[in-house]
Amino acid sequence: MTEEILGFIQYMKEVRKTSENTSVSYERDLRKMNQYFADQGIEKADQITITGLNSYILFLEKQGRKPATISRNIASLKAFFQYLLKVGRIKQNIAEELKAPRVEKKAPAILTEDETLRLLAQAKGDSPKSLRDRAMMELLYATGIRVSELISLKISDVNLQMEYINCKDGARERIIPFGSVAAQALEMYLHKGRQALLSGEGGDFLFTNCSGQAMSRQGFWKLIKAYGKKAGITGELTPHTLRHSFAVHLVSNGADLHSVQEMLGHADISTTQMYVQMGQKRIREVYTKAHPREREALIGK
Repeated sequence: MTEEILGFIQYMKEVRKTSENTSVSYERDLRKMNQYFADQGIEKADQITITGLNSYILFLEKQGRKPATISRNIASLKAFFQYLLKVGRIKQNIAEELKAPRVEKKAPAILTEDETLRLLAQAKGDSPKSLRDRAMMELLYATGIRVSELISLKISDVNLQMEYINCKDGARERIIPFGSVAAQALEMYLHKGRQALLSGEGGDFLFTNCSGQAMSRQGFWKLIKAYGKKAGITGELTPHTLRHSFAVHLVSNGADLHSVQEMLGHADISTTQMYVQMGQKRIREVYTKAHPREREALIGK
């Protein structure tokens, strides 16, 4: 099925305009499925039965895969078999019968505004690395983009004068503004830090590692964890935490929900609606801890 999988990935990229991350997830899931059936001597999609697919899902469960991972695999299978039906490789999409496990949605971790400021203040000094780290964190919090989008930015995607970036996610593009603090951090990095990291070599990527190569997701994850520790942040902290915090802080301070949706790149506003509820919960927590009467009630318990 390798040929069909490659054809499917190409179709999703070129016709359905899926993002690079989504395409990578599809391919990873389907190659795993392909190997499972190949080990059983099944090499063609039209030889797979619904019993076989259910056995594969059971196999994933026995491997200890989380419900969210299994649900994603089922979504990949459904999309793949629908494609095979469309191009005439199979006569029926048997994957339609698969039932995804119930996934308990956990509210994403967010930082308070105070925690965010403490985190952003940790990249001190004028070394090329500090200038880069400060620029990356300030831009991430200023725009709410995904870390994959951050590390994919090119020099040509940044307009310092007008203070916006051109963020590309697959075939889709969106213009996202950023403020003067992020602009200043970017300017310092571009004028005093980036060239030193490149070691005299040219390069299109906005942010590079200390070897002059493109910054990786893992590399940025490690540095933000280290800065979080320095800032005394004990809760969960990932690059995505800043994206969630950006959204909640904007919504809590009265930002228009449709504008936040556009900046985040959400296809459905119901996804963005989550941040309204999170903002309301945060306001209630602050009120309970800060209001004199509520504090009295808590002390009396």
